[in-house]
Amino acid sequence: MADHVVVAEDEVDLSRRKFLTRATIATGAVGTVLAAVPFIESWSPSERARAQGAPTELDLSKLEPGQMATPVWRKSPIYVVRRTPDMVSRIAGHDELLKDPKSENSDQPPYARNPLRSRSAEFLVLIGTCTHLGCLPKQRFSAGELYPGWPGGFFCPCHGSRFDLAGRVFAGSPASANLRVPPYSYPNARTLVIGADEKGVA
Repeated sequence: MADHVVVAEDEVDLSRRKFLTRATIATGAVGTVLAAVPFIESWSPSERARAQGAPTELDLSKLEPGQMATPVWRKSPIYVVRRTPDMVSRIAGHDELLKDPKSENSDQPPYARNPLRSRSAEFLVLIGTCTHLGCLPKQRFSAGELYPGWPGGFFCPCHGSRFDLAGRVFAGSPASANLRVPPYSYPNARTLVIGADEKGVA
């Protein structure tokens, strides 16, 4: 008759049991973390979303006087006009023809709430969508280009809204407000940053 060896419970290899228990717990913890990563990442904005809101830079040295560049910021065209002294002189003298000559009811940063609606006389920066229904106004910078007495500015081909060389809307236009001014800054003499100013990134 074979002898049976009875091992007491306290003689079982406890170190092996502890190792297996710890390994099981560790594996479960790693699995939980890996399963949670996609969920946590879904809270963060995607690369595309970050790109859509990121500031846009423009090299102003490539923009000739009297010309307009149209970079894109947050999927909107931005009109950057390098105004000549003649263009600047044509901004004054027709306030009585405008809906909001002092930009009191229009959207712009505090530093653009002035007759030129800009930080400097030379460069105008506007969001290039009509404040009526979002069409893209066309540049009509030459004096008299639309009609006798036209000081130059922008004309919306969709419904006929007219804006001067500071983006201020003329009375009689369907648009109710001046063209919007985005936040912007000049980190140096030749660079324009659209979408960021002293308050940070918009």
